[in-house]
Amino acid sequence: MNDLNNRETGNMAMIKLDEIDIKLLRALQKDAKANTKELCEMLNLSKTPVYERMRRLENEGVITGYSAIIDNKKVGLPLIVFCNVSLAVHDDEHIERFKKDILGIEEIMECYSTGGFYDFLLKIVLKDLDEYNIFVFEKLTKVHGIVKMQSSFVLSEIKHKTVLDIRL
Repeated sequence: MNDLNNRETGNMAMIKLDEIDIKLLRALQKDAKANTKELCEMLNLSKTPVYERMRRLENEGVITGYSAIIDNKKVGLPLIVFCNVSLAVHDDEHIERFKKDILGIEEIMECYSTGGFYDFLLKIVLKDLDEYNIFVFEKLTKVHGIVKMQSSFVLSEIKHKTVLDIRL
């Protein structure tokens, strides 16, 4: 499966889901390692229809990948920074170059185009403030077109969800 960060979301049509699709998606979000037997029992279906639904949801782009959720602190990356950035020029060429540069920086976990005072919001995960300082001066300031940055440092995580509340 392709990584979530590589997909465009701007003009995607909503996919028609039925009750079984939603049950399957909820189960996979809670445990992507759920075995086929468990899924079949939960959905009251045999293997073939479950596989067919999963394959259809993958092919339609509803399921974009499967991954393990890692505790950033336990792997030595406790610092989460949200950084708002503004670009100097807002034409297609400059925005595409910015996107390409951002996709190549591993420490940036998420990037969103935003409305309001800033153009983009970045989620950056690192070891500590010293590493963030190096990151800013050696990587972020090298991204073409950034004219303004404002960083917010996460002090504690209040809520972090990965399961969407999918409804009919």
